[in-house]
Amino acid sequence: MFLNHGSFGACPRPVFETYQRWQLELERQPVAFLGRDLTERMRQPRIALSAFLGTGPDNIVGLVNATEGLNIVAQSLDLQPGDEILTTDHEYSALEKTWAYVARRTGAKIVTVNIPLPLVSEAEFTATLLAGMTERTKVLFLSHITSPTALVFPIEPAIAEARKRGIWSVIDGAHTPGHIPLDFDAMGVDFYSGNCHKWLMTPKGSAFLYVRPEMQGMINPLVISHGWTADSKQPGANGAFGNSPFIDELEMQGTRDPAAWLTVPAALDFRREHGWEGVAADCRALAQETAARLRALTGLPALSSHEFCAPQMVAMPVPHIEDPVDFQKRLNERYGIEIPVFNWQQYSIVRVSVQGYNSKPQMDLLIEALTDMLALGQQPAKARQHG
Repeated sequence: MFLNHGSFGACPRPVFETYQRWQLELERQPVAFLGRDLTERMRQPRIALSAFLGTGPDNIVGLVNATEGLNIVAQSLDLQPGDEILTTDHEYSALEKTWAYVARRTGAKIVTVNIPLPLVSEAEFTATLLAGMTERTKVLFLSHITSPTALVFPIEPAIAEARKRGIWSVIDGAHTPGHIPLDFDAMGVDFYSGNCHKWLMTPKGSAFLYVRPEMQGMINPLVISHGWTADSKQPGANGAFGNSPFIDELEMQGTRDPAAWLTVPAALDFRREHGWEGVAADCRALAQETAARLRALTGLPALSSHEFCAPQMVAMPVPHIEDPVDFQKRLNERYGIEIPVFNWQQYSIVRVSVQGYNSKPQMDLLIEALTDMLALGQQPAKARQHG
């Protein structure tokens, strides 16, 4: 059974069929698809998604994943030696590497603050970040929902304070679209990248980058292709395909398959047609109930109060696991359970995700398996046969 939607999840069949239709159309007539028809086709997902995200369609572009979007931002910012990039100890490893690369190239300095756990107070969270801000701070980089700890960071007050101080806010929203409500215009964030192929349930390889209008002229593509023009940084310049340079330089990247991005409207339609707010509420209840059951089993506290726990994805502390890779492998081989198991700082964590295709019997099996395999003063029990 699959309990790792937070990493990769299932795409609903109608959405996947739409994806395949786009791919077939591309193969039937690639010249038209990747040429004269592409600009308008790429615009439609932006129109549909921007309304869902609380912004205008000219403020987002379609990309492959959130890491790409955040790399575009990180490598576009004009950082100088001694400038500081303020972040936390809960960030995704690929982005830690991204900022380390940027710091090495520019001479900027990464400042990492430790977020106290359990996370129970927005005021304490914000105060911790503000204490890390100095006159040299140029970037505030935060996850909205953290990957290792599955916490919803209350980022809005910190973003507002950063803006007052002239600090760029860059947010990793890989886990947020379709998981928690978003309103970018109200949030006031400068740069935000998120995945559609997680909780929005599009096929793999569909994501977006949001940039506040005033900041779009700062952005440079990682790859120069047909969307670039020599005068793109001039006031009022258009991109090569009639959009803004921000959109054309990032979206029009030559030969790549945009089919996953083109399914965004179908995914949003699927959510509406199936009353997904109700489905998500049921999933949230099941995820939180499962975490509570495991806490009762282990006696270990949660990493946060309910307010700051990701609704459908919970990082559950367990007794120390010496070899998480082996533990995860045995969970899979003995019980057919696909779930992340890892050590993070002083914690051993099992991170459960609950999506519409998961069920209470699956959570029962997870608890049974962990009861058998966790450090309870016994050797792991012989696995039962499960279909």
